Amino acid sequence: MKIDIDKEKCTSCGKCKEACPKGAIIWKINDKAKAGNLRYCHLCTLCASACPEGAITVIRDVTDEKKENITEKNE
Repeated sequence: MKIDIDKEKCTSCGKCKEACPKGAIIWKINDKAKAGNLRYCHLCTLCASACPEGAITVIRDVTDEKKENITEKNE
């Protein structure tokens, strides 16, 4: 699994973090949204649905091994 964030569209509104059941663990909002600790993600896609700019895409087809690697890169 992977969460792609279009940095051009992201306005750092924080709606992704608010909508996410694990928001404080996964989402960091500074000048742009950043997703990390993806091992806690439920794959519910609420973050993508809540984004008013359509900046978030949740990709579910990445293997668990790749998921851990992506998580480590984002931390």
